[in-house]
Amino acid sequence: MSTAIITGLNLIAGQWRPANGTAFDSRSPARIDEVVGRFPVTPAEEVRQAVAAARAAYPAWRRESRIRRAELFDNLAQLVKRDADAIARLMARECGKVVSECRAEVIEGLHMIQYVFGTGRMPIGDVFASEIAEKDAFMRRKPWGVVAVVTPWNFPFAVPLWMLGPSLLEGNTAVFKPSEDTPAVGQRLAELFVEAGFPSGVLNLVHGAGDVGEALVRDPSVNVVLFTGSYEVGRHIQEVSASFYDRITACEMGSKSAVVVCADARIDLAVNCALISAFKTSGQRCVSAGRVLVAETMFDRFAEKLVAAVRRLRIGDPLDAGNFTGPVIHRGAVEKVLGYNDLARKEGATVLLDGGRLNGDGCYLSPFIYRMEYGPKVRCIREEVFGPHLALIPFKTNEDAVRIYNDTEYGLSMAVVTEDFRTMRLFRDECEYGMGYVNLPCIGAEVHLPFGGVKKSGNGHPSAAGLVEAVTHKTAWTVNYGEEVKMAQGLTTEVEGGPP
Repeated sequence: MSTAIITGLNLIAGQWRPANGTAFDSRSPARIDEVVGRFPVTPAEEVRQAVAAARAAYPAWRRESRIRRAELFDNLAQLVKRDADAIARLMARECGKVVSECRAEVIEGLHMIQYVFGTGRMPIGDVFASEIAEKDAFMRRKPWGVVAVVTPWNFPFAVPLWMLGPSLLEGNTAVFKPSEDTPAVGQRLAELFVEAGFPSGVLNLVHGAGDVGEALVRDPSVNVVLFTGSYEVGRHIQEVSASFYDRITACEMGSKSAVVVCADARIDLAVNCALISAFKTSGQRCVSAGRVLVAETMFDRFAEKLVAAVRRLRIGDPLDAGNFTGPVIHRGAVEKVLGYNDLARKEGATVLLDGGRLNGDGCYLSPFIYRMEYGPKVRCIREEVFGPHLALIPFKTNEDAVRIYNDTEYGLSMAVVTEDFRTMRLFRDECEYGMGYVNLPCIGAEVHLPFGGVKKSGNGHPSAAGLVEAVTHKTAWTVNYGEEVKMAQGLTTEVEGGPP
């Protein structure tokens, strides 16, 4: 794989533009001194130009055949298949996920593209009966206009496609700002859209950090904002967007997800579910489990097996597919995780596996596992860490487990490991979450399912297939085939003095 430094470019109205001012480096978290690429810090004026380009392209794109729009996604699918390995290796180099996991993410993105292509010939509305026999009533979906897409570094290929796919298929145009930690993957995705034949201005790309996202969100010509990231940023986006009366926001934010291991759980299955949920991607998924709730009767056996399994994990170079996980994203993340490890100790944790920095020139951390008794003011079992930091929390009854699970400000993902169908139903109905799993890890996303959460985890507009609800609006269309006006609800059509 080439390690040449990538030249970062913005894409505005079909033209690739180099930095005309300040630039920033994207560095590999596996080797901090390695520069992956140098990218422009987009000035506010260029952000406005990108939004204007999307607005100018919107009328023609909206009027294009929906099937033709879908066929362009088929073109894109073939290109992703062609370049899947190269994309995965670039992703591993830039964000630090192990290359085998990056390959799986590329396939996840491909599935979104294929889903969009397949839905291009599916219905876009419904036919309803009318009270009046001479009338037909229809519900049709229409696009909003310009969509701002602001995405995270941990899924730099699949999450943008979750957002861009439904948005563009339905006739919207877009301005895409990838994370400043993974701009190279974002730029490669935009290059593939261009190669696939998407018209100029339909997809625009701007690079930069929070100030670029701020300029994008504050542009009054943006109709929809799609965001995945932290709660703090998502809340700010919602506050800014509230000043635009016709603005739609779909924010998928933080979590404190959990796996619940019930007394009847198959212990080896439970250990596997917990390990994957907590430590895949070094715990840097929005759905990663920072908590495992374990029935007291099996706590010691479970903890012993889990710790032994985690000790065997290979942590290292993300380009080595034999490693289970790689580094965290940057030095700031290292310090945050270590800070939460210290907080757990101060709050009374019994450390079962002590984690910390690993030797090398990258941002590597080993897993930290501890037992923590549930308490109403314990921060480390309520706040999102976003790293290899796991609390094991004992519980007495399943009802206690429900209460402990719900006692956070988040509600994104949960899993329950049990053989009892009544227990499954209890957790399904009583826990507050957007995505639930039984006898599975609490990670994993299939693109035809909605992906989102409740409370601080999101505002009810999911990503992936469910996003169509946010990027379109429903219209009612009623046609009268009769020769006179007849009204529903018995409303009279008589006019004083008779017909004209």
